[in-house]
Amino acid sequence: MKIGTWNVRSLYRAESLKAEARELVRYKLDVVGVRGVRWDKGGTVRAGDCDFFYGKGNENRQLGTGFFVHPRIVSAVKTVEFVSDRLSYVVLRGRWSNIIVVNVHAPSEEKSDEAKYSFYEELEQVFNQFPKYHMKMLLRDFNAKVGRENTFNPTIGQESLHQDSNDNGVRLVNLATSQNLVVKSTMFPHRNIHKYTWISPDGQTQNQIVHVLIDRRWHSSVLDVRRFRGADCDTDYYLVIAKVRERLAVGKQAAQKFDRQRFNLRKLNEPKDREQYQIEITNRFAALENSDDDEDVNRTWENIKENIQTSAKESVGLDEFKQNKPWFDEECLGFLDQTKRAKIQWIQDPSQSNVDNLNEVRREISRHFRDNKKAYLRSKIEELEKTVRSKTLRTCIGASVTLRRGTSLDVI
Repeated sequence: MKIGTWNVRSLYRAESLKAEARELVRYKLDVVGVRGVRWDKGGTVRAGDCDFFYGKGNENRQLGTGFFVHPRIVSAVKTVEFVSDRLSYVVLRGRWSNIIVVNVHAPSEEKSDEAKYSFYEELEQVFNQFPKYHMKMLLRDFNAKVGRENTFNPTIGQESLHQDSNDNGVRLVNLATSQNLVVKSTMFPHRNIHKYTWISPDGQTQNQIVHVLIDRRWHSSVLDVRRFRGADCDTDYYLVIAKVRERLAVGKQAAQKFDRQRFNLRKLNEPKDREQYQIEITNRFAALENSDDDEDVNRTWENIKENIQTSAKESVGLDEFKQNKPWFDEECLGFLDQTKRAKIQWIQDPSQSNVDNLNEVRREISRHFRDNKKAYLRSKIEELEKTVRSKTLRTCIGASVTLRRGTSLDVI
């Protein structure tokens, strides 16, 4: 199982949700805890090939956490709780014990001691509510530099990017010690470029401030933790992935086939078509009256159903399914790839010319996405106006509901 953690900065931008879902599918992740959602409400939405569980941020549209869950393990999700705009967790049904993945966004280093104390106190209260025998993992943007001090062994390892811990790092180690956790993100030997999780806008400063923690009794279940700089959603944080050796109790969902035939019932409003349907159905039911009375009831029902469908298909025909064309099209995907290439070029050579090129590409893409989204909404509104003038009340209500859904999250 692959579990990821990512500070996306904001999912409020037009392209953010679909762009991140695309990256997570590319890395074949099962669960990803994200921070910086910045939405004003909580719920669940389909994002690409993943299900996204999200909580609301604060009143200033800041913070907010969420979980991307791949459809292959959605049946293992028992519960998702959003405790605050900085703290949430998901409980997964495991084969031998449940797996609790906690997603938190700690106050930054410059925040007051009172804010830090309040946050860690709330986190400990939530942690104390969990059963002792369940596996507990913390995916955390601690804004904490964890060093290699021998006094903190064996809670931390000797593979941290930093030599000394800062104030948030000490608080993190104290929390891990009190809850019997280990900081697994400091225990795997990797090159430094695979350790730092944040890079400054000028490309000169790199820090390892995102960490993965797990119960000490389950620590051998984590096989590796490292960051991947190829994933990009226009943030200065990098995607961190932990490989976990545990099996989920995923239910086997039977493949269901649905009959997607829909008849054009609007034609029945026309006298000519209505009369033709009445003649068709009368003739076919007249033939059924001569059937054997001892015939099986299931067979009789199949004959009735078949006659009704055949009569409707010949007289009124099938209603064509109308597929909504999303505003996030192939051209938008090409722009995302252009951003990724510009960012990789900047990472490899953080010169001023590459910084300017990256910023210019970002501005151009944001402008293109905003224009695409506005054009999409404008076309949907014009389509609704035409529907109101020419269609029935039921059709108008359906079109307005579709538009309202599209303007909430589907277009983000």
